[in-house]
Amino acid sequence: MDISQALIAIEPILASVRAGTEDTLKDLAQRFDGVRPASVRVAQSDIDKALRQLDPAIRAALEVSIARVRKVHETQLLTSVTEEVVSGATVTHRQIPVDRVGLYVPGGNAVYPSSVIMNVVPAQIASVKSIAVASPAQSDFAGLPHPTILAACALLGMSEVYAVGGAQAIAMFAYGVEGLCEPADLVTGPGNIYVAAAKRALRGLIAIDSEAGPTEIAILADESADADEVASDLISQAEHDIHAAAILVTTSENLADSVVSALAVRAGKTKHSARIIQSLNGIQSAIVLVDSVAQGIDVVNAYAAEHLEIQLKDTQSAAQKIRNAGAVFLGRYTPVSLGDYAAGSNHVLPTGGCACHSSGLSVHTFLKGVNFISYDKQSFLDIAETVITLAQAEDLPAHGEAISARFSERKNSGE
Repeated sequence: MDISQALIAIEPILASVRAGTEDTLKDLAQRFDGVRPASVRVAQSDIDKALRQLDPAIRAALEVSIARVRKVHETQLLTSVTEEVVSGATVTHRQIPVDRVGLYVPGGNAVYPSSVIMNVVPAQIASVKSIAVASPAQSDFAGLPHPTILAACALLGMSEVYAVGGAQAIAMFAYGVEGLCEPADLVTGPGNIYVAAAKRALRGLIAIDSEAGPTEIAILADESADADEVASDLISQAEHDIHAAAILVTTSENLADSVVSALAVRAGKTKHSARIIQSLNGIQSAIVLVDSVAQGIDVVNAYAAEHLEIQLKDTQSAAQKIRNAGAVFLGRYTPVSLGDYAAGSNHVLPTGGCACHSSGLSVHTFLKGVNFISYDKQSFLDIAETVITLAQAEDLPAHGEAISARFSERKNSGE
């Protein structure tokens, strides 16, 4: 299954949401989630109830994660910058938040309150005025999103929450649904291949963060790495989805053999062994033997993994040569799982090779740069002939006339 096939599969879903109503979303929930929610918009009372009933230990853990993610992301705020081009002429670059965002939180094989945090916190720091969250309806919870997801929304003050998942959630945010949900300017968040396909199909109508589809982990390691730890890290990401990719790139044949043995033991013992084993045995997962660390760096840069771990004798030196990765985890005490929850970094990251051109979710995702230009009379007159010359060179004389119209003798004499 690749994204081109998924694009074909979701076409009728996008079309039905575009022309549909809230009932359309309810029908799709019944079809894909096995439950028809009484209301697509989650009532505030249900959000508040989820927080009241949340296990205190989980609440404390979520609050720690929120604090760390907030601390890291607050450093990403950019201030306005003004440059005086010449005397009397300035260009000010301002970062302005988008007006409205739709944040997607997956809810298929697992529960992701951590994704609520990763989406909402940077949007709040960016001062986005209108924030909506969507997560799939759950048959076990009478058509509501999972209560832990709702509790995380409550902790962050989110009141606009929808019980809708998959490609239809992205379409709802892109097109809007009359009387239910206003269209968004930007949609962010991870999801399965259908969510990624919907984001690709609707890009342009909406902005997106990246195509954050099925998860990936690549580990660059030498003989100094611990095979059992490497195996546990590969399994941690294979746990997400049968389509998840787990890649070990190593210079050590002994490590490769030891990791294979450790995977056989660990994968069979863990809770979600069936999907983990299917992921590890899929064509998207592999162990790659390389002749040198330098060649390994070339491989991982070409692969552009969502998550890249580096476990080498000289981890820091190798890290300086990494160009393409969603996030890079350095050393044995920095596994990907740490970044999934409480490192402070964001776990909404580009997949499918998109890390060669796209960044992970951040405060910057929710801001757009706008230039404010101001020239006084003298600085305008000083540059006027240059602009006219360039306009004539491009055969766009009206551009030049918009300049010359401002410095005629009659106008200047009247000023």
